[in-house]
Amino acid sequence: MKPLISPLLGLLYTTTAAQANPISSPKASKKNGISPQLFSSLERLSRLVDISYCVGTPGTGGLSPPFSCSSRCGDVDISGRLELIRSWNTGFLSMEDSCGFVAFDHPGVQQDRKEGKIVVAFRGTYSLANTIVDLSTVPQEYVPYPADPDGDGGDEKGKGPRCNNCTVHMGFMASWKAAREIVVPAVEKARKRYPGYGVELVGHSLGGAVAMLAGLEMRAGRGWEGVRVATFGEPMVGNKGLVEFVDEVFGLKGDVGGGGEDKAYRRVTHKGDPVPLLPLREWGFRSHAGEIFITKGDLPPGPKDLRLCEGDRDKDCLNGEDGDDEEGEESDKGWFREMVNELGGKEEGEMWETETGWPTRFKLWQLLFAHRDYFWRLGLCVPGGDPIDWGRGRYNLTESDDEMRDL
Repeated sequence: MKPLISPLLGLLYTTTAAQANPISSPKASKKNGISPQLFSSLERLSRLVDISYCVGTPGTGGLSPPFSCSSRCGDVDISGRLELIRSWNTGFLSMEDSCGFVAFDHPGVQQDRKEGKIVVAFRGTYSLANTIVDLSTVPQEYVPYPADPDGDGGDEKGKGPRCNNCTVHMGFMASWKAAREIVVPAVEKARKRYPGYGVELVGHSLGGAVAMLAGLEMRAGRGWEGVRVATFGEPMVGNKGLVEFVDEVFGLKGDVGGGGEDKAYRRVTHKGDPVPLLPLREWGFRSHAGEIFITKGDLPPGPKDLRLCEGDRDKDCLNGEDGDDEEGEESDKGWFREMVNELGGKEEGEMWETETGWPTRFKLWQLLFAHRDYFWRLGLCVPGGDPIDWGRGRYNLTESDDEMRDL
């Protein structure tokens, strides 16, 4: 591990620069609002990924067949549609470990069989604060895993899309490598049992980064159809080359923010959450398209509080909230050099003043709040979920539908 002084100096330099060049928070936009159907789908997925925190956490009892746990299992699986295939735990104290579960999400009685899903949920790490400080790790080359581990990339015929000039954070890759030996065989077996079922990968926090890498392998490396990804608070995983590859593989190129229900990738972010803005762009990391931004700071949000974002970096979404006005890779470097020069002109002990305060990416106290507040407060495996949600009723999407018609 690198000495802490280097990443901490990077945090100091970038923080002061961002404060010296503040911009306003995202403006209200007519783009606000998603359909109740998309909202309902994302809300249910958030509860499923919350259940993954019961895996690998001492004292929770984990998950047991058919689908029971000490948290939200009963709330999510009222009609008995979920069937646990298996869970896994390679550890939970570092970024390189992985926990989660694979389960069937069978269609309802009146639903088409094609509505059935194979759900793979990736949990975030409990060592998040330490992980964020260490996110200056040097990226490594990224190549999609082929179906044949001894192959050279692409699908079974070697003709799949390639990732050129791509790098990925090695900690995220290590976590996926730890999980893939369990996840891939389990999903392959499940696909054979129910060939018409799609695959739904879902992850929260660093588990979102692992879900992304899993999706790339399944779609690009193995050529599997019907693979979709939904993440909540996903960090930036790799460089610009990787972002372009993700946009290509998941059909996000030219994304103008429309639709949502049919997107193969839904990257949900939340106002005030620092994790989707990390690791730092100054270290070469970039965010990909497919963002759906929760504009409301507190719980609970409604469909009118979510925004379908355009492209990789919509200024009306989380990037705009952070004071990020980069138009190209070179502008980041010039901005950074200008900040260093300005630092030299400050008197010792003098503080930077700004109307907007700390940039979102350095509000690390929000790891306990905004980063967990995705429809519900995620990350605690106790009956009924986190105590802040106790007493909350289910989302009333009938009222939300009326609100949407008024927009």
